[in-house]
Amino acid sequence: MWLNTTASPFLLTGFPGMEKAHHWISIPLLVVYSCILLGNGTLLFLIRDDHNLHEPMYYFLAMLAATDLGVTLTTMPTVLRVLWLNHREIGQGACFSQAYFIHTLSIVESGVLLAMAYDRFVAICNPLKYSSILTNTKVMKIGMGVLMRAGLSIMPIIVRLHWFPYCQSHVLSHAFCLHQDVIKLACADITFNRLYPVVVVFAMVLLDFFIISFSYILILKAVMGIASGEERAKALNTCVSHICCLLVFYVTVVGLTFIHRFGKHAPRMVHITMSYIYFLFPPFMNPVIYSIKTKQIQRGIIRLFSLPHTRA
Repeated sequence: MWLNTTASPFLLTGFPGMEKAHHWISIPLLVVYSCILLGNGTLLFLIRDDHNLHEPMYYFLAMLAATDLGVTLTTMPTVLRVLWLNHREIGQGACFSQAYFIHTLSIVESGVLLAMAYDRFVAICNPLKYSSILTNTKVMKIGMGVLMRAGLSIMPIIVRLHWFPYCQSHVLSHAFCLHQDVIKLACADITFNRLYPVVVVFAMVLLDFFIISFSYILILKAVMGIASGEERAKALNTCVSHICCLLVFYVTVVGLTFIHRFGKHAPRMVHITMSYIYFLFPPFMNPVIYSIKTKQIQRGIIRLFSLPHTRA
C-alpha cells in the first residue's frame, strides 16, 4: 500500500439536472440551516446560563445540541458553496476530514441518545440514588467515552482513504464528502472499507438501539409499578422528548439505509434528497421537540426573549 501522491481534487455535486435552480434551492436549505444554528445554539446558551438546567439530563441534551451543530457546520459550507458559487472542487485532505467528522458525529449522536436513555433509566428506576450515580464527573466521563468511541471507530477507514489511488472519475454524488462515495472512486482493494462500516453500524448503532429498547422496557416496568396514575403519567412524560428524538434519528437512519440498500433503481434525486433529510431533519427537530415538551426549556426561552422589565 502506498501514499497517494496524485492528489487531484474531487468534484462535489449539487442537484444534477437542476443547476439553474441551485440559487432557489439554496433558500430553503439556508432557512433550515439558520433554524438549526439558532435552535441548538439557544439550547446550549440556556443550559450554560440557567443554573436550573445544570442537571445530567440537560448536560446530555447539550451534548446532543453540540453534535447537531457539529454536523451542520461540517456540511453547510460546502453545500452553500456549490449551490451559490458553483464551486465544486474540494481537496482530498479537506474531503477526507469532512467525511471523518460527518461519520464520527453520526456515531456520537447514537451514543448521546444511549446516554440520555441511561439518564432516564436511573431517574425513574433508581430516583433516590440519581444524584449520586450521575455526578458531574460521571456525566463528563460518559461524554468523553461517547466521543472517543466514535472518533476511534471511524478513524481506520478514513486513514486508508489517504493511501488509495483514485483513477476513476473524481465526481462525488453529493455536495459533501461521504466515505461510501469516495471509495467508489478508488482503484484499489476496498474490501476492508466496504465491510468495516457494516461491522461498526451493527456493533454500535444497532447495539445502542437494542440497549435503549431494553432500558425502556425496564422503565415501563418500573412505571407500571407506581400506584398513582398521576405519578405514572408524570414519570412517562419526562421520557417523551427523548423518545421523539429517538424516533426522528432512527427513522431517518432506517430510511437512508433502505434507500441505499433497496433503492438502486430509484432516481438519483431520491438518494440525494434522503441524504439531506438524514443530515438536516434530526438537528432541526431536536430543539423543537425539547422546546415544546420540556417546561424548563420553555421557561428559559421565554426569559431569554422577553424584554427586560423597566423600573418605575
